[in-house]
Amino acid sequence: MPFVSKIMNNTEYYDRLGLSKDASQDEIKRAYRKLSKKYHPDINKEPGAEEKYKEILEAYETLSDAQKRAAYDQYGPDGANGFGGQGSFGGFDGGAGFGGFEDIFSSFFGGGATRNPNAPRQGDDLQYRVNLSFEEAVFGAEKEIHYNREVTCKTCSGSGAKPGTSPVTCGRCHGHGVINVDTQTPLGMMRRQVTCDVCHGTGQEIKDPCQTCHGTGREKQSHTVSVKIPAGVETGQQIRLAGQGEAGFNGGPYGDLFVVINVNPSDKFTRDGSTIYYTLNISFVQAALGDTVEVPTVHGNVEMVIPAGTQTGKTFRLKGKGAPRLRGGSQGDQHVTVKIVTPTKLNDAQKEALLAFAKASGDEKIAPQKKGFFNKVKDALEDL
Repeated sequence: MPFVSKIMNNTEYYDRLGLSKDASQDEIKRAYRKLSKKYHPDINKEPGAEEKYKEILEAYETLSDAQKRAAYDQYGPDGANGFGGQGSFGGFDGGAGFGGFEDIFSSFFGGGATRNPNAPRQGDDLQYRVNLSFEEAVFGAEKEIHYNREVTCKTCSGSGAKPGTSPVTCGRCHGHGVINVDTQTPLGMMRRQVTCDVCHGTGQEIKDPCQTCHGTGREKQSHTVSVKIPAGVETGQQIRLAGQGEAGFNGGPYGDLFVVINVNPSDKFTRDGSTIYYTLNISFVQAALGDTVEVPTVHGNVEMVIPAGTQTGKTFRLKGKGAPRLRGGSQGDQHVTVKIVTPTKLNDAQKEALLAFAKASGDEKIAPQKKGFFNKVKDALEDL
């Protein structure tokens, strides 16, 4: 089964502390102490210092707790706070994400309005990488992709409770989904709001969980979707398929699927946008006298005239033989760069002809190097 990932940022907390993801607990503690002394509002009165300190504290509180750190590494900030992961709670009206300074302030000092933990939220977005051949990227393709995603549990209809039973109000947070926690820091006591550790932010307890989803209200299911790849796509571009992500929470809509394009290299061509590049090898005779040659393109072979006296590195343009432009629908060109190949082995007739050419050109001082015994042996071995 191809790899499908959720879209999230799980390095920001480490960046706040100036650490890598493999940092030890001692390194995390030392980094926090150093930065807190620098930005604590009782010490640093500069504008922005208090906000910086809150960000540092938020990162430290997550990374210093082994369980929260593991959730953060897997799901990002939402996972560390009980949001966005399997069976977890997103906790905010009108969709996922924090609401700004008010939400940050309330998470530390316990103030602010209480959000409805059971409000509908959109499900997590997923990301799927699809590989295309060079030609498929140029002309477009239709791909059927298969992946696993979380869907609403059919047994309990997403409630998480065993059929015939219902969730009850959480006795620890009294249905709010969050609790106030006082934390002792090196610089004093700090109060903040955290997700309830009993109901995981839902505000409800499930006394008798569903046997299918084990109380999460969701189950893994294989899913297939067909995606049309437009002509002219390139590596790194994304196609959004609405509603093809994971199931929403509390009756919210499904998330989206982002199909990320990866174009495999061609053994003949390279490409930059709508322009395709090709290198054509020709002989000295063709370059000097001129010739009509057959050049491969993604649209089929075409004839191209090589003018007499063509120099190596000369580039010719085949109009309309490139890739289509995603916007506008026009066709790009193919650039053909000529490379004159010098022969490495000449027979006697060829040598005489070239010496005659040199003499006719006035280059009578040319003295071909004669090969020694070992060079002749080497040539003989290469011919085997």
